[in-house]
Amino acid sequence: MDSSGRPLNRKHNCLGFRSQDMQYETSGHLRLAIDHTIGTIGVSVYAAKNLGDVVFVELPTVDLVVSAGDSIGAVESVKSASDIMTPVSGKIIEANDALQEKPAIINKGPESEGWIARIELKDTKETEELMNDIEYGQFTAE
Repeated sequence: MDSSGRPLNRKHNCLGFRSQDMQYETSGHLRLAIDHTIGTIGVSVYAAKNLGDVVFVELPTVDLVVSAGDSIGAVESVKSASDIMTPVSGKIIEANDALQEKPAIINKGPESEGWIARIELKDTKETEELMNDIEYGQFTAE
């Protein structure tokens, strides 16, 4: 557990979300993994399974300063299109350009090579409003 009592996800994954990261989910089915003050944003495994085949990803612009809840891009699949709403405030420091050519990477590896963006967090306390893995599991079961 981390210092706030949230369980840590101990999966080993060196491409996107790492085992030592604190991981959170949002009601919009995004996943945020935090390593110190850098967050990696991607869709949750639940979302990746339910989206259908992803056919297009609009990525955020690097150096874009955003507030929690701002739209930073979009994901389009054969079933739907959804805005990507950043779960935390900060500055976008990297976007996963591989998704431009192969958006279906999101379906195959949402917690690894299918990450969307990395953000330098303005305030890590914003994560207190997000769900841990257990809470998210209960949320998606409803």
